[in-house]
Amino acid sequence: EGLAPTPDPEPEARSRPWTAPVALIAALFASLLGGLLVIAVAAATGARTSPQPPVVNLVSTVIQDLCFIGAALVFAALVARPRPWHFGLRPPPARLKAAGWTVVTFVAFLVFSAVWIKGLGLEHEKETLPEKLGAKDSDAALVAVAFLVCVLAPLAEEFFFRGFFFRAIVNWHGVWPAAIITGVVFGGIHASGSPVGFLVPLAFLGFALCGLYAFTRSLVPCIVVHCVNNSIAYGGAVGWTWQIPVAAVSALAVLGAILLVVRRIAGAPPAPAPPLAAAQPA
Repeated sequence: EGLAPTPDPEPEARSRPWTAPVALIAALFASLLGGLLVIAVAAATGARTSPQPPVVNLVSTVIQDLCFIGAALVFAALVARPRPWHFGLRPPPARLKAAGWTVVTFVAFLVFSAVWIKGLGLEHEKETLPEKLGAKDSDAALVAVAFLVCVLAPLAEEFFFRGFFFRAIVNWHGVWPAAIITGVVFGGIHASGSPVGFLVPLAFLGFALCGLYAFTRSLVPCIVVHCVNNSIAYGGAVGWTWQIPVAAVSALAVLGAILLVVRRIAGAPPAPAPPLAAAQPA
């Protein structure tokens, strides 16, 4: 017990450490190509290219999220046939304990973020991604961007960074070094859509979510924290008040439905196996 991570569902399915950075590069390169294709299509239809229309940014961001999922699946297949539970898409073995760790993780992130933002005087900094994606252009755009930010992004990013990247790095130097590396990378990939001052709290969130995954052996609590955080950030950026909890609950319901469908299609996961620990790299 104590602070020891709980059992890993299938340690033998963890990917080789070298696949983590290679998969990240592959995902970013593929998303870059996809974004260039979207820009080319937009230009061919007469759309302006500078500044890029919000719909171009929106489609490009969707492509990036899908590339993260695709890269994780492709590189995980080098070890075993990818199954949802290989990435932590399974209910937590100890649900009450997992709920407690989820609350602790989110509160720790909120406290760290508040101290960091207050200490650096960043209270007036705002998220720019919703504006770039055209969230305020229409009601349809507002809902579409909300789905992207509050549903697709938490699912895709957790699937890749905690479900694949972190698990692969664990095979190199263990849980906590892997959590630090994953957190730094996670913060870095948000540089294009978040103010620079927010990147350190995001890196802390990435680190904390790795710890949450290690203790709960499930990606579900990580997705929940990520979804709630994004709902709050998105709602604040577009000027919502009472709509924020509604958006968070709605997004969690959609994510729950998606995970239920995945579970129905893939079948029940196997029982948990030995503890999460560093394996010898091959």
